[in-house]
Amino acid sequence: MLRVALTGPESTGKTTLSRLLAEHYHTVWVPEYARHYLEERGPNYTLTDLEEIARGQLAAEAAAAAAAARLGQPIIFCDTDLLVIKIWSEHAFGHCPDWIQRQVQVQQYGLVLLLGVDLPWEPDPLREHPNHRQYFYDLYQRELREQFSNFAEISGTPSQRLEAACFHVDALLAHRRPAAADSAYLAGPPPTKRYPFSENFVVLPRSLSGIPRFVFA
Repeated sequence: MLRVALTGPESTGKTTLSRLLAEHYHTVWVPEYARHYLEERGPNYTLTDLEEIARGQLAAEAAAAAAAARLGQPIIFCDTDLLVIKIWSEHAFGHCPDWIQRQVQVQQYGLVLLLGVDLPWEPDPLREHPNHRQYFYDLYQRELREQFSNFAEISGTPSQRLEAACFHVDALLAHRRPAAADSAYLAGPPPTKRYPFSENFVVLPRSLSGIPRFVFA
């Protein structure tokens, strides 16, 4: 099962792009577990809460991968990953639990999409840092480079972001070789292929689109 993680600072369109990619590739996407958790318990949190969020995110990914396998789909899209928890924890509490750091090092994503901060900030009761998005973007970029992650930086208008993301996902799927490490897809230059997406997206309701979404019960 190929996993694509969408990561980056707050209010950079991770949820929207995850959903659109899942619809485009007819597969499953994993919503951000932190939002579900904090909407139930309120915006105040402790380090213990972040550990619970990390566990919930991992469980949601596993459930989504199983759902995609049942559908016969080779790929899922993850709205955030544990790198988000690591950076969040280090900023809020000065350190990150060892087990989360180890998990970040071993997590298996065929591709990571790092979303840029060139979209307008959208206020939200659960968002904290409207004036520090570039600072956090630089942290994500540095972490991904240090981990030698296969990542692509995604920016531009919503349609440009979807187009660029599809370019990289198409390349990942085309180079899919489960047993051949030396054939792994490496994110390359910006796309030259045009995709027929308009600037104004229409996101169909789940009952109409037929695209499964992992729902937290």
